[in-house]
Amino acid sequence: MSRPDMQRREVYYSGSVQGVGFRYTARALAKGFRVAGFVRNLPDGRVELVVEGAPEEIDRFLSAIYRQMGHYIRDVQQCTLPATSAFKGFEIRF
Repeated sequence: MSRPDMQRREVYYSGSVQGVGFRYTARALAKGFRVAGFVRNLPDGRVELVVEGAPEEIDRFLSAIYRQMGHYIRDVQQCTLPATSAFKGFEIRF
């Protein structure tokens, strides 16, 4: 059941984003924010990040990722959906 004040963002990063610690950095940064979700590498070379939380908190989290990893990122695509509350914590998926 989703809460109206929460949202889900599905974010796809492309560039030199695999093999540079992107997933581990995202997981470490997530600990400083009230967010839940996961990050994983995709077979096409992109990184997928799915995060749920308050919109402002998600914005701050994604900004922190960009500050740390922006030099590896060429493009970011994202969509916003209703939160599902399906996640407990933030993890790396393989």
